[in-house]
Amino acid sequence: MSILVTRPHPDNEATAESLRARGHPVLLAPVLKFEPVAFHDENDTGYSAIIVTSANAIRAVAPQLRDLGLLALPLFAVGEHTAAAARDAGFAEVIVAGGDAAALRDKVIQSARDRLLKKKSTLLYLAGADLSRDLGGELGAEGFSVVTQTIYRMAPVKHLPREVCEGFAAHGVEAVLHYSRRSARAFLDAARDEGVEISALAIPQCCLSEAIASVLRDAGASQVLVAATPDESALFDTLERALHTRLA
Repeated sequence: MSILVTRPHPDNEATAESLRARGHPVLLAPVLKFEPVAFHDENDTGYSAIIVTSANAIRAVAPQLRDLGLLALPLFAVGEHTAAAARDAGFAEVIVAGGDAAALRDKVIQSARDRLLKKKSTLLYLAGADLSRDLGGELGAEGFSVVTQTIYRMAPVKHLPREVCEGFAAHGVEAVLHYSRRSARAFLDAARDEGVEISALAIPQCCLSEAIASVLRDAGASQVLVAATPDESALFDTLERALHTRLA
């Protein structure tokens, strides 16, 4: 019985390695594909800091970071995974939030209150094409000037790998891990198109957040579990709980 990971490449490989280390067979079905978007910065105002909500933002702009002079700026990362990508890319000052956009917003606001950041600073938001919330608008309401640059998109993958479809048909998939609302929707669309939606929704769906879980519940999934905190360690704990419940 395998665990299905819907996370995009290359992060899915690290997830698979961690799951295998825990003794779980793994199937990979990256339902979103990373596509960088050219970054053209026409803003003449100097930035005080950078904010990012995904490691994909770092990957998209990594070849240009040094030429753009961005590495000298402090960077606010949504969580530790994104922070690690920023450090690997060469950022020296990385401030880590609690794992979601709301926590990132609060971290930036608190930094201004602590005078680590000027309250009316201009922030560069390196963003994806599809945003789950208006982070720039929320920070703008707090007095910041936010310049949002779309530097990548995650395109839906319309088909599941053959071995995944065969796994559902043979009842060989034990649970599914979901990392974002968009990937959850893409997974549902692909499962429906492949004719395995009923089997796919009949097993535990382990979600990184309540927002993701709502997508699965609305689609008819009855075994939807949410990680206690929005990080992979907590998601793995949720998976173990789901598997233990099925065996009980």
